[in-house]
Amino acid sequence: MAATFISSNSIATTLRVSASKSQVAIAKAVKEVTTGRLDDVGKELGALTGRNVTLRAELVEIDKLVDTNALVGARLDVAQERLSQLIETAQGFQSDLLAARNSADGSKIISQSAASNLSSLLSALNVSMDGQYLFAGINTGEQPMTPYEAGSASKLAIDAAFTAEFGFAPGTPAASSILPADMSAFLDNQFAAEFADPAWGNNWSTASDQVMRSRISTTQTIDSSASANDVAFRKLAMAYTMLSGLGLEQMNQSTFQAVSDKALLLVAGAVADLASVGARLGTAQQQTTNATSRLKVQGDIVTKQVNAMENVDPEEASVRVTTLQNQLEMSHALSAQIQRLSILNYL
Repeated sequence: MAATFISSNSIATTLRVSASKSQVAIAKAVKEVTTGRLDDVGKELGALTGRNVTLRAELVEIDKLVDTNALVGARLDVAQERLSQLIETAQGFQSDLLAARNSADGSKIISQSAASNLSSLLSALNVSMDGQYLFAGINTGEQPMTPYEAGSASKLAIDAAFTAEFGFAPGTPAASSILPADMSAFLDNQFAAEFADPAWGNNWSTASDQVMRSRISTTQTIDSSASANDVAFRKLAMAYTMLSGLGLEQMNQSTFQAVSDKALLLVAGAVADLASVGARLGTAQQQTTNATSRLKVQGDIVTKQVNAMENVDPEEASVRVTTLQNQLEMSHALSAQIQRLSILNYL
């Protein structure tokens, strides 16, 4: 038979190793109690680690989409606010223009109002949020509309078209000789051409016809902006410009009324078209809201799945900490007693 020799030193060494392992286990258990999550997810889950990683990636994607949708919704809200202001202003302008049409000094009054409204229109279309211009289409980094002012490409082009047609510049006394039929023909042809392509893109707008598209869910994308090139904005700009940039004050009453009638039709059409743009954006807003709601529900489901795999029972972990601490204390006590043992005590 073999003899096995056990010394007090080997027993003490074994207890020290056991104590060291207990300390590691305690640290792990304390971390799990504190975080409520497995200390080493990959080690504990084993073959299920791949599933856990996939769920985590899905949850990150969902969170990104929710954050993106919040930005999309905010941009749509601002765009809708500007559209509402433009519609309200245009409707009020219609009433003012109807009143001014038959007034002796109506041309002077309405031209000032039209100039103010044109400036407001261009400012509204140049609105930006977080460095992105909301009505620039996909050219979000570039201000879409240029001002209509002395020296601007748009004003120079319109003044040149007027002068070429009538032989004198807008606002000169000779404008009193312009007949209503001649003015109507000019408005329908040369003047209208300044608000169609390519003149619109050359002189007025740097926006793209293509609007921004945003992915609001894993399977859905929407048009999330409007373009300053939309016909609604062109009509409104055309109406305001013909009343503020052609020198109405120098025209005879009949010609002024002809211009007013044309402008009234344009404003009415623009209001209807603006409502259509607002409806499209409203649909996008609703789609974004619905997608966000679905994403949050999906995120809750995925979170529960992840928690079921990663979370620990805090009560069980606390009991484990207490048990390990008791074992460690016992090990320390035994080690101390064994270290005090000496063969001299038995001689």
